[in-house]
Amino acid sequence: MKVTDHSGSQLMHVRIRTACAAAVVLGLTAVPLAGTAVAVPSSPTAAARHAVEGESVDPATGRALRAAIAGLPDDDATAALVRVSGRDGTWRGSAGVHDLPSGRAALENGRFRAGSTTKVVTAAVVLRLAAEGRVDLDEHVQTYLPGLLPKAFDPISVRQLLTFTSGLKPGSSLGDVNGEGYERRYETLTPEDVVAASVAPGPAFRPGERQQYGNIDYTVLGLLIEKVTGDSYEHQAAVRVLRPAGMRHTSFPGGPDPRVHGPHNRGYQKLADGRLVDATEWNMSDRWAAGDMISTTADLERLLHALFRGRLVPGPLLEKEMFTLPDVPGATMSAGLQRHDLGNGRILWLKTGARPGYGTLVAATRDLSRALVYSVNGTDAKSEDMNPVAERIVRAAFGG
Repeated sequence: MKVTDHSGSQLMHVRIRTACAAAVVLGLTAVPLAGTAVAVPSSPTAAARHAVEGESVDPATGRALRAAIAGLPDDDATAALVRVSGRDGTWRGSAGVHDLPSGRAALENGRFRAGSTTKVVTAAVVLRLAAEGRVDLDEHVQTYLPGLLPKAFDPISVRQLLTFTSGLKPGSSLGDVNGEGYERRYETLTPEDVVAASVAPGPAFRPGERQQYGNIDYTVLGLLIEKVTGDSYEHQAAVRVLRPAGMRHTSFPGGPDPRVHGPHNRGYQKLADGRLVDATEWNMSDRWAAGDMISTTADLERLLHALFRGRLVPGPLLEKEMFTLPDVPGATMSAGLQRHDLGNGRILWLKTGARPGYGTLVAATRDLSRALVYSVNGTDAKSEDMNPVAERIVRAAFGG
């Protein structure tokens, strides 16, 4: 997509400058592993560490949480960072290692790739713009971004982008979701590249017909945010969500930068050929507003509390858009959140995120009586099956 107005031209220049600066840095500091496999320590218990910062939940829950993350690193994960909060108290724990070669203890407050939990932030930015009257959720993306979609596309509303009911096909990416893009991890795809590949073959289905989760809708929303505000997506996310929520250790790569800046634990990915590789450095430009955020468990906990308490999105809009599913068959996603029925009248609103080497979850009951945030450095972060360590954590936090 070519942006023709003055503000869009500035944004394109910003992206080009960022990319050039990052390319210079990469040439000096990025050292590819060239397919080097990393071995899990032969005696994981010797390398494993476990720390509990504070515990006021009931003893049974505390024991279950400690057991859930015991024994790391193992074949499923190298580290886990967990925060539980709610009416019954809090629990903070970490386990595993900072990196496999050294076996040092995992950093309890380490940063990580938060994956698709980025979509919660993107949705909140759009809804804040809607509350200000700068975005009409019933207006069509073709109005805000003329020329983005070919004439073959039916009108797609902003709300349909938010709820994954737009009918857009997946865009291009730098590799399969299971981590097999490892050899291309230093390459770059712009949001415009991603969208162009999505729209070229035409729509997958008519807008509003059904729900199909993916990244493309939120990539388009990132472009919409930039067009409406004349500002970068990253700055708008910081001003409208991160700062109000007190998320001081959350950031975005800013283009093709593959590094996680600040203290962090290394992430590892098991490839199809059996190699376990260091996946910490990875260019996330193809994920952008749909999944390139870097955060901490403490910051994501702040996001949950600020969002659910109406401090980021006004109450009526929050309930209608983020805590209500669209009226389409089989829908499970609202604007940025997923509804999950725990049974016995308990409903969770959550969002997962997964990138090679890192898996994330934010989840809470609507009244915040119990909230969970974790980062699990799973070696199968993009598997269709839930990581066993992550599954144990969820069961310990919410029972069952």
